[in-house]
Formats: sequence, C-alpha cells, structure tokens
Amino acid sequence: MSQVDRFFDRHGPAYKWYATGTIMIATISVVLSTTIVNVAIPAVMGAFGISAVQAQWLSTGFLAAMTVTMLLADWAERAFGARLAMNASMAVFLVGSVLGGLAPNETVLTLARVVQGAAAGIVQPLAMIMLFKVFPPDKRGAAMGIYGVGVVLAPALGPWVGGVLMDAFDWRFVFYLGLPFAGISILLSNLFLPGREETGPRQGFDVAGVAILSVFLATLLSTLSNGQRMGWESNPILLGFAVSVAAGLAFVAWEMRTAKPMLDVRIFGNFAFVSASVVSFILGAGLFGSTYLLPVFVQQIQGMTPTQAGLLLMPSGFAMLVVFPIAGRLSDRVPAAVMIAIGMAIFAGSSWLMAGADVNTTFWTLAWWTVVSRIGLGLVFPAISTGSLNVLPRHLLGQGSGASNFIRQLGGAFGVNLLSVFIERRTILHAEAFAATQTTDNVATMDLLQGVADLMQHGGVPDHQLLPAATSFLGQTITIQASNAAFQDGFIVVFAIFILALVPTWFMWHARRGAPES
Repeated sequence: MSQVDRFFDRHGPAYKWYATGTIMIATISVVLSTTIVNVAIPAVMGAFGISAVQAQWLSTGFLAAMTVTMLLADWAERAFGARLAMNASMAVFLVGSVLGGLAPNETVLTLARVVQGAAAGIVQPLAMIMLFKVFPPDKRGAAMGIYGVGVVLAPALGPWVGGVLMDAFDWRFVFYLGLPFAGISILLSNLFLPGREETGPRQGFDVAGVAILSVFLATLLSTLSNGQRMGWESNPILLGFAVSVAAGLAFVAWEMRTAKPMLDVRIFGNFAFVSASVVSFILGAGLFGSTYLLPVFVQQIQGMTPTQAGLLLMPSGFAMLVVFPIAGRLSDRVPAAVMIAIGMAIFAGSSWLMAGADVNTTFWTLAWWTVVSRIGLGLVFPAISTGSLNVLPRHLLGQGSGASNFIRQLGGAFGVNLLSVFIERRTILHAEAFAATQTTDNVATMDLLQGVADLMQHGGVPDHQLLPAATSFLGQTITIQASNAAFQDGFIVVFAIFILALVPTWFMWHARRGAPES
C-alpha cells in the first residue's frame, strides 16, 4: 500500500481535497512572487537608478531559476518524498523573500529573485504530481480547474495588495506578502503530503545537467539583454551566443547519455506531448511577456500609481475564477486541442486590442481587454496540463510534469527578456523617426512650441528661458510617444505569438486523436 493510499484510509475520500488545498496554498505563495514584482518594477528602477533592461532581470532571473529547478521536481519527489521536498522548497523561498525585502542594491535584489525562483520551480511540478496521484484520469481536468481557482486568486489580488503596500509604505513590502502563505503551506505539508515512496538508495543528483543548463540559460539571456547596448555583432555578444549554443547541445547530449537524467528524453518520443510542449513554450512567452508589459505600460505611459495598476488586473483575476472550474470540467469532455485553440484565439484578440492603447485609453477599457485575455487563458491552462500529461504512462508523469512546466517557464523567460529588448530598440527607433520630423517646416511642431511658450510666459518664466523650456517639453513628449508606440509594437508581437501557437495546436489535435489515455 502506497503512502497516498494510507492517507486515503486515514482521511477518507476527503483526503484529495486536503492534498489539493495544501499544494494550492504553496502555489499561491510562489505565484504571488511571480506576478506581483511587475507592479514594483518602475519603483525599483527609480530606487536604484537602473534601466528597464536591467530591471527586467527581476522577472527574467526568477523565471530562469524556476526553469532550471522545475526539472528537479521529479527527482526531489522520488528521492525525498513530496513532504520533505515541499518543506525544503518553501524554506528556501522564505529566505529569498526576506533577502529581497532587505536588499541594499539591485545585485542583491536580483539574487533574491533567483533564490525565490529556484524554490518556486520545485513547487509547481510537485503540485501537478500530487493532483495526478490523488485524482483519477477522468477527474483530472476538474481537479485542475478547482486548483486553478485558488491559484488565480494570487494574481487577481496580489498586484492590488502589493500596490496598496507600495503606496502606503515601500516597494520592499511586496516581497513579504507571500510569507504567511509559505508558513501555512509548510505546516499543512507535514500533515497531508506523503513521504518518500521508494525504498533503497536514492537516485543520484544530476549535478552536471543542472550546471550545463544553468550556463545555457544565464549566458543566452544575458547575451540577449546586452546585445542592444554592446552591439549584436560585437565580440562579447557573438561569444555569448556561441557559448549558449554549445551549452544547449551539451545539455541534450548529456541527458541522453547519463544514467540519472533530470530530463528523460523518452517523453519526447510521444508526438502528442511534443506538440503540447511547443504550445506550452509559446504560451509561456506570450503570457509572461504580456504580464510584464501591462503594469509597466500603465505606470510609465499613463502615470498610474502602483495601486491603480494592481486594480487594473483585479477584474481579470476574478474572471479567471469563474472560467477555471468550467474550463476544468470541459477539459475532461472536450479535446484539449480544441479548448487550447479557442483560448489562444481569444488571448490573441485581446492583445490586438491592447496594441491600440495609448495615454488616453481609459482605465475600464484596459481592464476589459485584460478580462478578455484571462478568459482565454482560463480555457487554455487546464487543457494544456491534462492534454500533455494524459498521453504519458503513469511512471513518466513526474518527468512529464516537470518538463511541461519547464518548457512553459523557459518560454516565459525568453518572452520577458526578448520583449524588454524589443521595446527598448523600438523606443529608440520611434524616437529617432519622430525627432526627424520636428523641423521649422512642421506647422504642428511650431504651433506646439508657441503654445507652450505662451503658457510658460503667463506662468512667469523669463523670456530667455521660454524657448529652451518649450523645446524640453517637446523632447519629453517625443520620448513618451516613442515609448507608447514601442509598447504598442510589443502587444502586436504578443498577438503574433499566440496566432503562431495555433499551428502546433493543430498538430497536437492530430497527434492526440490516436493517443491512449493513461
């Protein structure tokens, strides 16, 4: 009798809900940290005097560390059991949270985010492993929907609560918001999560695999971030790309040869799983990229406070609360590829609408567009989770869960990184284009300068300062307009990403039709 069976004997059928609640609270704490820091990015940029590309490492560093450790969840669960693995992960997460709140500079803050991400990477695959252990195959979609209800509470309420804390106190308090959930999850894990199932010696830890993968991600993401500043054809950037490609190939070769792989390549022999993995990568890139863009856009372009930025995201979170249980039940009856395609198309439509946002777009218009996007996500998530894992045999569920989450987070890390670089580059290009039209022959420009000068003259500005002040105002206006146009381009890219995801979804549909249930 397995330990899970013993828990069912002790607690009865209700145990599956005790286990679900335990992993839900743990996931809430890490999901809070994934999303809430985006609201604080403008404040962190001001506090430490760093650029947007440097600040995006608060998200990218978290996602990159999370990506690496997600592949360790299956090993940790088999080597130590779900209980000890969860307790250790949440303890490390607590340390990272406190370190982030006390960080004296951006280097320590980024390190804290990496520590948080490393712990979070273990938690989410563990949660999926437990769900698939305590629920039968025909109930897993509904379980994912119910589990998702709790999880989406974090991004629904977290940014708003974080914004309130920032406006009332300081941006550092956003790092402390997940601490109570982490503490509660440790307590519940000791009560309701099973220990180690396997007997005998523990499987060795794939140290080399982790090291090679870390080199690959760190080098590639750093190279992409610095390419615009150092020049894409400069020696350091070309060397960075060469090292990252070599590390990526070395990781694949090592995982195929080692006796203790943290990524079992056998799962990629299943074409349905491969198709779902491609969809997951694109989903991660678009999801995390857009989640990063919106709070920064409304604070930098529209001048919203952190509280207002958090409130903007709240209605969309509550929309997901309604959609998730329905989508979870539907995913047990409707082919996963169908739900994914519908959800992706809805999210793409929302991104297309967002591409028209500017400084004059109203709060509720943006909120409604965000609600539409989250309805699409609510349809996708239960389907992509069950659709990718139901095609695998039971003994590969742990590997499949870790790999599925790994691929989605990998897409997220690349999405945030590349969108940040893209927006920086597009801002420069738009600024140069706008500036080139600001000549004495441009009637609108001259009228603006004259109007601003008249206003300043009435305000008591000396005559010899009128033209420089008006020109400075024009420069600020060009910068804002250029940044606005760059963000619009970014949302168009997100739209294109989700439309692109329909192609592997079609392959997933055809591959899935002949795949057996497990």
